[in-house]
Amino acid sequence: MTKELEMEQTALDQSPKPQLVESHLLAPSIPARRKPRISRWLALVALLVIAVVGTRFWLQSMGFETTDDAQVDGHFDSVSSRITGTVTYVNPKVENNQFVGAGTLLVELDPRDYEAELDHAKADLDTRKAEALSSQVNVPIIDAGAFSRLHASEAAAQEAVAAVSETEANLTAARHRLQQDQATAERAERDRVRYQALVEKHEISRSEYDARQTEAVSAAQAVEADLAAIQSSQHKIAQAKSLVAQREAEVEAARTAPQQIADAKAKTQTAGGHVEQAAADVRTARLNLSYTKIYAPVSGIVGRKTVELGHRIQPGQALMILVPLDDVWITANFKETQLKGMKAGEPVQIHVDTLDRDFSGHIENMPGAAGQLFSLFPPENATGNYVKVVQRFPVRIRINPNEDPQHLLRPGMSVETRVKVR
Repeated sequence: MTKELEMEQTALDQSPKPQLVESHLLAPSIPARRKPRISRWLALVALLVIAVVGTRFWLQSMGFETTDDAQVDGHFDSVSSRITGTVTYVNPKVENNQFVGAGTLLVELDPRDYEAELDHAKADLDTRKAEALSSQVNVPIIDAGAFSRLHASEAAAQEAVAAVSETEANLTAARHRLQQDQATAERAERDRVRYQALVEKHEISRSEYDARQTEAVSAAQAVEADLAAIQSSQHKIAQAKSLVAQREAEVEAARTAPQQIADAKAKTQTAGGHVEQAAADVRTARLNLSYTKIYAPVSGIVGRKTVELGHRIQPGQALMILVPLDDVWITANFKETQLKGMKAGEPVQIHVDTLDRDFSGHIENMPGAAGQLFSLFPPENATGNYVKVVQRFPVRIRINPNEDPQHLLRPGMSVETRVKVR
């Protein structure tokens, strides 16, 4: 500004007199010299505005935590087979990056082997049902037959015991008759001897002697008959006692009737168990037959499809992966120093690099441990060469409802998150 004044003063000294008079006349219009003072005030105001805005921005930034170490995550549903089979059909719409709805038929296996297994299981079930019915029918038959045999055996045993008593009574009677007949025979023999002496003396007739001799012979024969009867009675007693033992054995065998009934009932229960087992085999065979058709468990985008027509697949073999788009979230790896003021439910602003668009969400839950601890080889700090490193914790952020109605977010997209902590 001093330089400008010197230049004006030089111009005035070199100008002619009339011009000097004219410049004096124009002197009142020199207020332009105040412009430097106005610029100075404008610069001061601008600095003040910048300071206010910077302070406000700094204060606002103190209430947020941000990170660009974040991405969209989602579920990956692996579609696999539960049985062994040969692929006979692959849905033409099932290709990588194609959308399929839940319940869509994806792959079909050859069902003939499993149809045969189902028929075999049904036939076995019918057989088991027939066996169970037969066992149930046998229970009352065995019940009636076993107790009938028991009663009959007891009656036969009682009859055998009575027969023994009767035979023993006959033996006793035979012995009494023997005693009587022996006494009679002895008396008749004495009479015969006496009459024989009288006949020899001719004191009696021959006919009287013959009569006494006949009586003696008859009495002797009666004694022999009694002896035979006694032997027969003894033999009958032995037979009767043997029969009693036999009847008692039959009674003991017949007394197992309750056990026989229990055994029959147990067989019935076993047959019922076989029926249930056969029914389970039928259900298993029916399930295996249903597994020949593989349907989409969820709606999503097909990825990593490896199955083709004619492939022989095994149980658990991955055929493709479905990525559902209606259940995605954000995994943001914040430093441990940023978690102090975070808690579930706090609002989050999400910027998606791919879409160059912002979404709103909230913290769904806080992590249970640092991300490194879930790695295949977690760090071990007990080696003696410990270096303190700030750890990162994966925070799960849920997109607010109706924020992504077109399902533009895909797992793997990089995002930037801004969490309001105050």
